[in-house]
Amino acid sequence: MTLNRRKIGTTNLEVTELGLGGAPMGGFRARISDAEATALIDTAYEGGVRYFDTSPFYGYGRSELRMGAALREKPREEYVLSTKVGRVMHAMGPGEKPPADFRDHGLPGFAPKFDYTYDGVMRSLEHSHLRLGLARIDIALIHDVDFWTIKDRAILDQRFKTVMDSGFRALDELRKAGIVGAIGVGINEADTSLRFIQAGDFDCMLLAGRYTLLEQGGLEAFLPECVKRNVSVILGGPYNSGILTGGVKPGATHDYVAAPAHLIEKAQKIEAICQRHGVELGAAAMQFPLFHPAVCSVIPGALSVAEAQQNVARLSAKIPVELWSELKREGLLDPGAPTPN
Repeated sequence: MTLNRRKIGTTNLEVTELGLGGAPMGGFRARISDAEATALIDTAYEGGVRYFDTSPFYGYGRSELRMGAALREKPREEYVLSTKVGRVMHAMGPGEKPPADFRDHGLPGFAPKFDYTYDGVMRSLEHSHLRLGLARIDIALIHDVDFWTIKDRAILDQRFKTVMDSGFRALDELRKAGIVGAIGVGINEADTSLRFIQAGDFDCMLLAGRYTLLEQGGLEAFLPECVKRNVSVILGGPYNSGILTGGVKPGATHDYVAAPAHLIEKAQKIEAICQRHGVELGAAAMQFPLFHPAVCSVIPGALSVAEAQQNVARLSAKIPVELWSELKREGLLDPGAPTPN
């Protein structure tokens, strides 16, 4: 199967409209084996996916190791690979415990340290090359410089300053030298993404969960600025971490915690309209962000071969134009959101 490709900013890179996010294979929501991770990457590849995103943070190296192992034998010119900078893994000393970000504590014996300096960025990418076993990383993304992650405005401002004064210089040099094809930022907030593109020359932004079928917060200021500056948006978390996968009921997750009642209710109303039109909620959630001219790829994760197959099927599902019209009429979708109608 061949998937459509879209350009990353003004670079020569083109990514498939559907990518594969690498957090789950780092043990984010559940434990999976090396064999299962390889199988789901191979399945995505067979389904036409040619854009793969990972990070040193996902499983403290585990996601990169698995992704590299699965992609290493595939023709390198066929796919685009992104990874992140901002955390450097270090071998833990006696008695040191890793933070509990991942179900299986990530790669045994390693823990992350934040480092957004010039040297930290260079070291992070060098380590990533070795874990991946690949000589080229196409896109390097500054990871998690947002309030959602840091929970402290003063520390956020300090890290923003460090990365723009120091780490950004490293990425810009690597881009100018042709060592990486594109540079960007990978975070969970539209307002902080906007702050970044106003502060530096970026090719793309990986924004998780802020322009979805459930919430269009990025539509007001961030996405128009991306169009103006020719910055491409890679949309992570199109299912808002679970609530938009279908069968919405109390306890469904949004931003990795139980969703509040008003979001459950809204998602149920959206799903009811989808069902009236014979459309699966997950398919509508997958396709919606791609109608925006700034968005170049949607990159859900997958925990199994079945989920990887499901993502590919949802991208090609037929959706009647009237579904989008009805969502707007019912006030469930921002009237300004681009849709086929």
